Amino acid sequence: MVNLAQKDYIIVVQCDIVKERCPGYLCEKAFHERTGGFKDYPEDKQYRIMNLTCGGCCGKAIHRKLTSFLRVAAKKEDIKKDSVVVQLSSCMTKDNFHALPCPHLDYIKALIGKTGLDIKEDTVISQSAEKRREQGIYKSNEV
Repeated sequence: MVNLAQKDYIIVVQCDIVKERCPGYLCEKAFHERTGGFKDYPEDKQYRIMNLTCGGCCGKAIHRKLTSFLRVAAKKEDIKKDSVVVQLSSCMTKDNFHALPCPHLDYIKALIGKTGLDIKEDTVISQSAEKRREQGIYKSNEV
């Protein structure tokens, strides 16, 4: 379990393909309202938040992006990796109107894991998508 009260920085990772058409507004809204994948974040705590993409299939660029972030953030502001959490967006973790879950999700998680950063899943939890999952139309666990 990730202790979110000890985190100061959230890096939201979106699918590179989805990001071509999605501005991330609903992810940002979910964060500020502390809904969906952000429901466990303390409401009285201020966080810095950054959006990145995976870098495109197969997601290998995320490791390079995160290690660069950690190096620069430590040097410029003494930001430690234990104060950072990576939040994988719902466009990567669940099937939805954008697409199926990322077929490289396990690989991306392994790359993030190599950086030593904590990982959380999901951002927006759409009620209509949840209904479709209950109906068997969307099958998030099947890739």
